[in-house]
Amino acid sequence: GRRYRDWKRSGHGWVDLTHAMAQSCDVYFYEAAVEMGVDTMHSYLSRFGFGEDATLDVSGALSGLLPSRDWKRAVRNEPWYPGDSVNLGIGQGFMLATPLQLATATSLIANRGEWVEPRLLKGIQGDRLPDAFLPSETHEPLALKDPDDWEYIIDAMAEVMHGSRGTARRSGRGASYRMAGKTGTAQVFSLAEDEEYDAEEVKERLRDHAMFVGFAPVDNPQIAVAVIVENGGGGSSTAAPVARAMFDAWLLEFSGTGDGSLISKADSKSEVH
Repeated sequence: GRRYRDWKRSGHGWVDLTHAMAQSCDVYFYEAAVEMGVDTMHSYLSRFGFGEDATLDVSGALSGLLPSRDWKRAVRNEPWYPGDSVNLGIGQGFMLATPLQLATATSLIANRGEWVEPRLLKGIQGDRLPDAFLPSETHEPLALKDPDDWEYIIDAMAEVMHGSRGTARRSGRGASYRMAGKTGTAQVFSLAEDEEYDAEEVKERLRDHAMFVGFAPVDNPQIAVAVIVENGGGGSSTAAPVARAMFDAWLLEFSGTGDGSLISKADSKSEVH
């Protein structure tokens, strides 16, 4: 009996998955979440590292929270409701994710299922290799029944940056390379059913967090990022420009020639930053 909320009050019209991602159409993902159910969402999200500490050498890293039917029964002594699935469909409700988890999951997409587990240690003094001090990697490549599904999602993320209606098209404008991304917003407090969010009327510490995840270049990923601007508002206006600056610095200043062409690397997997 509740009307779905969406940032675009007039609605998006008919959208497919590509346009739903490009325009951040919440309603599409509400419906998809209800149809999938919590068991399916939990199964897939866990394969991307959510709900676990996937770091190899970062002490104190948090595992976040990937809720499930059993978790809610154990912790809250309540059943899982369809409304809980609606919230989980856009990453809200009980779910908690760290910036590192978001960047790691993004790099998994960029690498078409190949894991790059985060490491803080790059080198040590002497003739010993860093691998001697790190636990062995624990994740197998994520294989899909249809590998083309990776390209479908990546193309949709590229539409966010370069499409005519992509939420971060301003940040992608004028780039000499193609990038893929997704904007987002993390609410700090819950709204009542009929309450409207007005940033000007809300204390700064209660304003939405701006979020963005992405990688570049699309065809030969070199860098994956997760950007969170606390109380920054919309991800498209605040977080995405930060990511674009990071992409330009990494690809054109540090690793490139300055004219948009990239220096080839022996390891083409995207790195997590």
